[in-house]
Amino acid sequence: MKLNKVAMLFATVALTSAASAQNVDNWRNAAGDQAWTSATGLCWRDTGWTPAAAAANCDGAIAPMAPKAAVPMPAPVAPKQAEPMAAPAAAATAPAAAPAPVAPPAAVKVTYAADAFFDTGKSVVKADGKAKLDDLAGKVKGINLEVIIAVGHTDSTAGDALNQKLSVSRAEAVKAYLVSKGIEKNRVYTEGKGSKQPVADNKTTEGKAKNRRVEIEVVGTRTNK
Repeated sequence: MKLNKVAMLFATVALTSAASAQNVDNWRNAAGDQAWTSATGLCWRDTGWTPAAAAANCDGAIAPMAPKAAVPMPAPVAPKQAEPMAAPAAAATAPAAAPAPVAPPAAVKVTYAADAFFDTGKSVVKADGKAKLDDLAGKVKGINLEVIIAVGHTDSTAGDALNQKLSVSRAEAVKAYLVSKGIEKNRVYTEGKGSKQPVADNKTTEGKAKNRRVEIEVVGTRTNK
């Protein structure tokens, strides 16, 4: 019995010594230089074992990392020399300016009372009519003339044939006078409408007076003067 107690005490002391010599999570021998292993060669672990706390050369231990190979520094690159600047290209020829748009001919239409130009039933231009045509001719010289159109009209007093003939004769008289003032003959056109285009009621004296008229239309462009 005493021997058994002594043996148990010795085993307890040995076990205590071994426990005090453990390397955290792997049990070592009493000398502390070798981990205890099982019959299969695996190291004994306690309940708090981790790979990081495992003894060296034991199963499951984290192998020490090999030192990283030094990365060679890249060779210094010589600064890139500035490329010579190319000679400036010859200036492109500026495109020719587009021609200024030509303004369309302006049309001016004036209407005169036939009584101021002619006596009743006549086609000879009166003095008052000549004065108005003189003023018109002066204004025409200030433009680039395209055409002048003179149109004669009458009231409905006479028959259609007579009114038509009278309206044409009065338009021709206006043309002859303008030509005498320097207007080119081929720039003046005439037309007679008789009583076909009244602008007022021919049943009244006032209406007839308005229908006896000469319309003159001037087409041209203004000069830069």
